[in-house]
Amino acid sequence: MRTDIFARLDREPEPPKIETPRMSRHRIALFGGTLAFYLAIVIAVLMSSWLVTLDWKVMLFRPYQQWPSIHAFLDYYVVLGQRGPTAVMVACWLGWRSWRQHTLRPLLTLGASLLLLNVTVGAVKIGLGRLGPHYATQIGSAELFAGGDIFPSGHTANAVVTWGILAYLAATPRARRYLSAMSAIVSLGVGLTTVYLGTHWLSDVVLGWAAGLLILLGLPWVEPLITRAENWIFAAREWLSARGRTVAPAPVPAGTPQPAPAGRQTASEPARSPARTASGAASAAASGASGHPTAVATATSSRPRAHTAPPAYQGHPPRSERTPVTPAGSRRPPHADRTPRGGTAPARPVAGG
Repeated sequence: MRTDIFARLDREPEPPKIETPRMSRHRIALFGGTLAFYLAIVIAVLMSSWLVTLDWKVMLFRPYQQWPSIHAFLDYYVVLGQRGPTAVMVACWLGWRSWRQHTLRPLLTLGASLLLLNVTVGAVKIGLGRLGPHYATQIGSAELFAGGDIFPSGHTANAVVTWGILAYLAATPRARRYLSAMSAIVSLGVGLTTVYLGTHWLSDVVLGWAAGLLILLGLPWVEPLITRAENWIFAAREWLSARGRTVAPAPVPAGTPQPAPAGRQTASEPARSPARTASGAASAAASGASGHPTAVATATSSRPRAHTAPPAYQGHPPRSERTPVTPAGSRRPPHADRTPRGGTAPARPVAGG
């Protein structure tokens, strides 16, 4: 019994088609505004403006020392922004959605969004190389190009994308509103938690929010690629299924008679019995004795030549040259003077009558 997702897709009827978000004017305006805000944050940090000064003030305030009672709770809460645990949790939910809705789009959308997040955020992290608050070397400095990898905040951007994808894939407007509010609260809390723990500057968190929002707003541009990938996966699956249904030829069991090679006696030709062979030899000898060699030659040439076995096997031909035994009867040649089994013998004349 098949228990994979494809078995469910084959067994259940097609559900109503779920509309995919389109790149509307409103969404394009939001994407452009978020991109401008993203670039403004990067420029402000590069120029060591008032935003960098605010970063240092928050860091020197040391929130984890001001409110130590919530430290233990926030250590667990920040896990909601880690890429591994959150991706597994959301993938389980979207896998169930794929099973119920007969489509691979939820899982493929999650994979595409995480791929875009890793590429874009990772490139900026490595390119700017900013150090974190615990590794800062000079007060008031932006700590850029020093080999770090915290700008923008990966925890914050991952929380925005991972939990926001649930709202993006919501089937109803009501569910989309609730899931949007939930993802906003979770991502806001994860970002502020990293500031509290001292692992990120405040500007890192702000840029992480913008980076995650850009991924969600730009996903409609990736929808055609997601559709192609889904069609390709289903086409490959149909090809593999058709290939697996091809029946292989059954193996030939041992001992099955094989066709005789060319030049040998086949099953369709009648077998020459030893009795007929002996009678033919006797008649040929009698003809030779009576002094008619021409008749002997004619009789010999008119008869089809059979394959002659080696001298050691004249009395017992090889197994491959014997007549195969079939269920219709035995391989003994018929004799006119024998009575069939189960029959009645003809009446003999009574002598002396």
